[in-house]
Amino acid sequence: MPELPEVETVCAGLREQVTGLEIVQVTLNRPDLRVPFPDDFQKHIGGRKVVSVRRRAKYILLCLDDRQIIAIHLGMSGRITIIRADDPYVPQAHDHMILDMTNGVRVVLYDARRFGMVLLFHEDDMDSHPAFRNLGPEPLGNEFSGPFLKNILKGRATPVKQAIMDQRIVVGVGNIYACEALFMAGISPKKKSKDITLPMAQRLVDSIRDVLGRAIEAGGSSLRDYRRINGELGYFQHSFSVYDRENQPCPNCDCDAENTKGIRRIVQSGRSTFYCPVKQK
Repeated sequence: MPELPEVETVCAGLREQVTGLEIVQVTLNRPDLRVPFPDDFQKHIGGRKVVSVRRRAKYILLCLDDRQIIAIHLGMSGRITIIRADDPYVPQAHDHMILDMTNGVRVVLYDARRFGMVLLFHEDDMDSHPAFRNLGPEPLGNEFSGPFLKNILKGRATPVKQAIMDQRIVVGVGNIYACEALFMAGISPKKKSKDITLPMAQRLVDSIRDVLGRAIEAGGSSLRDYRRINGELGYFQHSFSVYDRENQPCPNCDCDAENTKGIRRIVQSGRSTFYCPVKQK
């Protein structure tokens, strides 16, 4: 599933390509994805201008000139591609939404597994919308801090890795970046949330910020379906310290990988967790 760095990368590409352009035609090739497309979707957004593109959690937000917002969630396999006016467009079987813009730019939403969503609402209703009202703070924003994380984890028996992936605690931290941030912070993914001290919480906040920032600079991680809007891959997968590196030594390893078997893999809540049992306590 695309995580925060991947969604941020898509937003940056869209921001560059469609800001200020008008939606001149809307094509829906099926009535729904995970949920139905909004009623009268073509009617409501046709002729409207995109005034800005931003992100909230893992949602891409196209903000229109009448203060409506098109919110796109890419789900497990969704991706957005920009087709420029002078580029050929070869329709794919899972191209479910196409936005034709002024100057010939075409925005194509592809979603093979159809776990994504497209929502439409007025910007005044965003905070109360069911998809947004229970979301936690942005990990790169000022609200997310060591004291905040320590306080919200207080009394929770759930493992810390599962806690930082809970979108009600902090948004956008998926499985890959949770593993990487916990390794960088030297914290075991199995450690109970209630046992996280303030210094540990601050290290974890700093590590989450660092990992996400570096991943955004690298254009995200391409493991399966994710592509940038121009079709190119992200590159952060080449910088993983622990994720998907079972039995390999840690970067700059000072533990005995031959005896410890290097990076371990366990399953937590149905997801693979990768960590170093020596460095992460």
